[in-house]
Amino acid sequence: MSELPRTLARSWSSTLKLPKSTFPARVTPADQTKYLKRCTDDLYAWQRRERPADRSFVLHDGPPYANGDLHIGHALNKILKDIICRVQLGLGNRIRYVPGWDCHGLPIELKALEARKDTLQEKGPAVIRKVARDLAERTVKEQMKGFRRFAVMADWENHWKTMDKDFEKRQLGVFREMVEKGLIYRRFKPVYWSPSTGTALAEAELEYKDDHISTAAFVKFPLIKVPLYLEQNPLLKGRTISAVIWTTTPWTLPANAVIGVHPALEYTIVESAAHGYLLVAQSRLEYLAKTLKGDLSVIVPGILGSDLADRTLYQPLFKASDSEPQPIIAADFVTADSGTGLVHCAPGHGMDDYVACAARGISAFAPVDDNGNFTELAMPDDPKRLSGKNVLREGNAAVLEHIESLGQLLGKHKYEHKYPYDWRSKLPIIIRATEQWFADVADIRAHALKALEGVDFVPASGKQRLANFVKNRSEWCISRQRAWGVPIPALYHRGTGEAVLTRESVSHIMNVIDDRGIDAWWTDDANDETWIPPGLRETSGPGYKRGADTMDVWFDSGTSWAEIETPYGDHGYPADVYLEGTDQHRGWFQSGLLTFVSHQLTFGRTSSPLAPFKTLITHGFTLDEEGRKMSKSIGNILHPQTIMDGTLLPPLKQKKGKAKRQLVNQEPVYDALGPDVLRLWVASSDYTRDVVIGRQVLQTVHTSLHKYRVTFKVLLGALSDFRPQNQTPYDQLLLVDRIALLHLSEMVLAARGACEKFEFYKATNAVNRWANLEFSSFYMEAIKDRLYTYAENSPSRLAAQTTLFQIYNHLQEVLAPITPLLVEETWEHTPETIKNLYEHPLRRVVMDPAREWQETSLGTDYQDIVAVHSVIKTIQEKARSLKQVGSSLQSFVHIRLPNGTDNSSVLRRYLDELADIFVVSSVTLGETDEAIPDAITKAEWQHSEEYELPNGKKGTVYVFSPQASKCPRCWRYVISEEEAAAERVCNRCEEVVEGLNESR
Repeated sequence: MSELPRTLARSWSSTLKLPKSTFPARVTPADQTKYLKRCTDDLYAWQRRERPADRSFVLHDGPPYANGDLHIGHALNKILKDIICRVQLGLGNRIRYVPGWDCHGLPIELKALEARKDTLQEKGPAVIRKVARDLAERTVKEQMKGFRRFAVMADWENHWKTMDKDFEKRQLGVFREMVEKGLIYRRFKPVYWSPSTGTALAEAELEYKDDHISTAAFVKFPLIKVPLYLEQNPLLKGRTISAVIWTTTPWTLPANAVIGVHPALEYTIVESAAHGYLLVAQSRLEYLAKTLKGDLSVIVPGILGSDLADRTLYQPLFKASDSEPQPIIAADFVTADSGTGLVHCAPGHGMDDYVACAARGISAFAPVDDNGNFTELAMPDDPKRLSGKNVLREGNAAVLEHIESLGQLLGKHKYEHKYPYDWRSKLPIIIRATEQWFADVADIRAHALKALEGVDFVPASGKQRLANFVKNRSEWCISRQRAWGVPIPALYHRGTGEAVLTRESVSHIMNVIDDRGIDAWWTDDANDETWIPPGLRETSGPGYKRGADTMDVWFDSGTSWAEIETPYGDHGYPADVYLEGTDQHRGWFQSGLLTFVSHQLTFGRTSSPLAPFKTLITHGFTLDEEGRKMSKSIGNILHPQTIMDGTLLPPLKQKKGKAKRQLVNQEPVYDALGPDVLRLWVASSDYTRDVVIGRQVLQTVHTSLHKYRVTFKVLLGALSDFRPQNQTPYDQLLLVDRIALLHLSEMVLAARGACEKFEFYKATNAVNRWANLEFSSFYMEAIKDRLYTYAENSPSRLAAQTTLFQIYNHLQEVLAPITPLLVEETWEHTPETIKNLYEHPLRRVVMDPAREWQETSLGTDYQDIVAVHSVIKTIQEKARSLKQVGSSLQSFVHIRLPNGTDNSSVLRRYLDELADIFVVSSVTLGETDEAIPDAITKAEWQHSEEYELPNGKKGTVYVFSPQASKCPRCWRYVISEEEAAAERVCNRCEEVVEGLNESR
């Protein structure tokens, strides 16, 4: 008998092994700052030193635009990249992630000038470039500060900007390669032109508005000549026949050059009482009659388009009175799906029109200036009638007035349709022929498509999307009429305007830029011949001048792959991963692909060209909880900083009797959780679609993050006195411990497999399910008694601690890429006995769960246990509602097994462990045909319910009032009334207390 009598009245809590940990309930802002640096800058520097160079992983940054504050979309993008890098770090790789910024282009130029409009007297190129550069520099610093607060691990000190001298030099080098390969040319042809910003645009710079309203018109053109067989038709003798066209852009009619018909379509000549003889597609007669609100009589049916083409001439409506008549031609793009089946073609204002006319030697003509206003050339006979009028506004109306005055307007109407807008100004664009520089995509398109064959796409649909953009593109307009950008290094003859662009001329200009700086291209004297290669310097004559065009910003960022050191990795790709929003299929992904393929072709790699990326990942856009895009006008924007700081207001609630929603209070909806709450939202989202964020979403994320914190606190508390050297061998663990390791193994493998496939939301789902169900609700409930009431070195307690130790290590590794600050904080509070033996979890190469943990038979055992356990819980809740039970230990359980249950049943094999597993004071077993024990029938209360095992067999569970008294130390109902009256503890607790007393 120990010196500590069993009957001694005392506080038993001092003899319990209650969890102890310094891990706080919440982290302070000061600690956040400390942990942030450790798990980002310090970690990145460490891995660049310590990880092997031959195991590199390169994530190349799609540069954000240095224009404005960070928004939630930035957070989604940058955090996704960081999670990917940290997953790779856990796999033992050395990470290369160098952030970049896109700094050129019109938005920065306009914003800089707007901010300085009160102080700037002049706005020449030198001034524009200075204020734009200053704005970009400031913005990069502010955005970088914000990105670093997201706990993004990167080489911030060596970040790159498209306006850096080294970057511009590399970009010009790629451009020179394309010049040498003959892929850069200049041509007067139609391009997308933005009158609102005064520059040419690429397809990637357009947004399409579905509800654009145009004034469409039916216009007739009098025919001067028709095919001979029609001319000789008596029904047409002395009649004026007019070809009828339908257009949604009447303003392009002054540039009309031909009318197109489809050679295989049938046309007909009809008579209209109000409009005379008209030529239209036969299949469009009903539509035209309805539009003109009058009957049409067929005069000559069945005229093939091929009979009309090149044998029919018509009188133009806007050209000089003595101008030559214009032809009707065959054009395959003509359809009878809308309009009249005859298409007015203006090669200066239409892409298809240009191609069709160029094949016949008909040049483009576009009497519209940079601001979208007609020039005097629009109407040579009456120059002032259209000159100066905007083609999208009063100019369009003036064109229709002129046609109506000639008696050639059949009708006009409002027409809603899809139309391109400038993505920056949000105003409509026009198609206009100008002298521009182009990159020849047609020559490299097949190579680019072949390069995509070896690329992995996430989601898989991205492959076809990107391929379609490449397939549908024959050239790339790369020149812009702006001052803020990289110059197109072309020289122009002052007399003829002829452009010079050769490898030699570009190399010479690059050398001057290297010596004087890129701004000197604009600031040097216009007559400074230093810029002119010696071979072009003339002793007399007009000489050459520098051009004023700059490169498309997509060319800037598209060549950013050149920033990555060569040679490339084992697979030959510059980057393992490119990741951006879905809009970049027509933007950065495409420009990077085209320039890198061009680069390879220059060096003769034609058989198996590569893309600049091995894996291409795209994410969606951010939406509010009602599925709307984030918008200042709607007021639904969420700022990343307010989310991290916890200053987001609570949900709006409806007050009784009020139709208007009002704020209930101004308290934060959750604590300031720092970057991890934002990161967990990103990881929990299926980013391949548009991603929803809002108060309710964030509250759910907050709950999960809090669960992780509580889990770590529990683990650290339970491991406070654990020595890893004392780990229990697997075959000596209890059933519930081995089940816990099986569940851990399944969670780790599921989470890691999902992360390696970039499916982070599946990983967080696996962790959340495990934390809430398998760990918290099952395992921790089952082992609390062993942890708290058993002796410190008892085999049972050490077995539980061994299991928790493995859970702790693996959970740190799983969460390391997602919530690095939380993991860093856990390490701060990890017992030294563990820290001395193990690597830091953020630096650790992830461990595979032991194979012995993956006993498939345990899964079957667990399902049988859960089937019974869930019924026990249901009954206990019923008893609790009747005030019959408080603690689950205040229950005895009797299980009647299904008929035919043999000794292999987990319920028979582990009967002595079931009380702990079910967290009750006693478990007994019986057969289905056995009588109900007297203890149940005589119990103060009892409830029963049927259970069904996964194999379909059924039994019954009885939960009833305890037939013993409560041990004052472990709270199990296992002692007699006499022992309880004497304040004695149970035998197990007595042994523990005696051991404590002897140790003293």
